[in-house]
Amino acid sequence: MSATRHDLAAASAPLRGASAAAACGVPPALVRHLGLREYEPTWRAMQRFTAERRADTADEIWFLEHPPVFTLGVSGNRTHLLAPGAIPVVQTDRGGQVTYHGPGQLVVYPLIDLRRAALGVREFVRALERAVIDLAAEFGIAAAARREAPGVYVADRKLASVGVRVRRGGSLHGLALNVALDLEPFARINPCGYAGLRMTQLAELGGPRSVAECARALEPHLRRALRLPA
Repeated sequence: MSATRHDLAAASAPLRGASAAAACGVPPALVRHLGLREYEPTWRAMQRFTAERRADTADEIWFLEHPPVFTLGVSGNRTHLLAPGAIPVVQTDRGGQVTYHGPGQLVVYPLIDLRRAALGVREFVRALERAVIDLAAEFGIAAAARREAPGVYVADRKLASVGVRVRRGGSLHGLALNVALDLEPFARINPCGYAGLRMTQLAELGGPRSVAECARALEPHLRRALRLPA
């Protein structure tokens, strides 16, 4: 199902009542479960949200899936696109190289005021990684981050990718966590710029097989790692 203009406008609009919440402290973050959304309209909605947010605007976390698409980071090298075939390629403004999104992958866009959360960019990336690592541990999966290659790994395979951008102190983009999807398209690229990098997913490791279940389980870990009030 594609996003309608009305849906995306609602998703990118500042949260009403944020000023009242701010009077009591930090506004609580709003979580949106957006379902299956086309990549580019969602990206533009993130940009609008960040451009329009105020000091008292509540942070938002968007949980969603994308139809099949390859996305290339702002400095991404197109030589890492080996054989995209009929899957579209979108040049975007996040960091990092090329990755794949498709149904069965949980995409998380935390739109966070990093200054208010007292998080630097590196801390923000590590917080996203930590949330996934803590989720994996909940299901008995030993996952870890790598300083030299952002993301979350299980042994020699990548479970989640991280790519972010910061504008006006607000974060855009976020993480993509493989839950239960067709991993074949990753063979058409050098994932995140690494030739031969193999991917894995929670369904193969004894974790959740449903994106919705995974989103529910990840939310408390994400809130804690990002220092967001409930």
